[in-house]
Amino acid sequence: MSHPSLRQFEYLVTLADCSHFGRAADMLHISQPTLSQQLRALETSLGALLVDRNANPVALTPLGRQVVVKAREMLLGLRHITEITARAKTGAVGILRFGITPTLAPYLMPPVIAQLHREMPDLHFHIREGFPDEQARLLANGGLDMLLAPLPTGGMGLHVEPLFRESLHFVAPPDHPLALKVGLSRDDMAGAAVLSLDPRHHFHRQTLEICEALGANVLRDYEGTSLDSLHQMVCSGLGLALLPALYLRSEVGGGGVVCRLHPKGFTAHRTIAALWRAGSANTADFQLIARHIATFAQSLLAKPSAGRSVHL
Repeated sequence: MSHPSLRQFEYLVTLADCSHFGRAADMLHISQPTLSQQLRALETSLGALLVDRNANPVALTPLGRQVVVKAREMLLGLRHITEITARAKTGAVGILRFGITPTLAPYLMPPVIAQLHREMPDLHFHIREGFPDEQARLLANGGLDMLLAPLPTGGMGLHVEPLFRESLHFVAPPDHPLALKVGLSRDDMAGAAVLSLDPRHHFHRQTLEICEALGANVLRDYEGTSLDSLHQMVCSGLGLALLPALYLRSEVGGGGVVCRLHPKGFTAHRTIAALWRAGSANTADFQLIARHIATFAQSLLAKPSAGRSVHL
């Protein structure tokens, strides 16, 4: 009887992630018949049924799910060994799979990446934007190497390194009644229509919590796909929006076409953290990258803000 191979276990894990033979085969860059044949060979080697092929979508048997948990650990362990040996030879090299929330990526990372490239020329970044909770699971499963996300984000086996705190500000078009009001207070925010992002964004949940505390109304029918889309909808007079300071300091967000509102007694912020798998062989590199990000973000946040504000 032949012994199961690491590649066969990788096929099983990929099928578990995709729940579809065709998509799993595409991800693995093999044909669907090859995938099916290799999984049957794995089952024969182990003497156990791992895949319920009668289920729609395809599912693993209870035993198959247990095997996948152990297979993930084994594959991550192998990757860890490879990372250790590569680092021992050459230091930071290769492609870093870097996850980041879309509410940060376009406004923070380009100059950081450019600086890191000058200092670590053999390390290249594959930037993947996504929802923080989904990316944390991907990080834990080995699909990402490092993640930049707002807190709370985390998971079993992940190291969380808080980097900086970013203030959040309500913005309005210049002709909005709240932008024209003298002596703006928290109570004046009650009933205000506020735009937000897709509910899968952590930023949406934070906006919802803030609006509930103020008695403001989050518009569910006009969810934005990005901070830029929120900014543009505010400019059109559709409603208010809560936007982070780094965005408002960016070239797009800081053009002075919206007003920041400063209700007396209102402050809000979010904390941004770097995450990676605890015990990673590349921890020193991840810490260096995290320090660069924190230093650059803090320098931006310390600069005088651009654009128009309403301090009343």
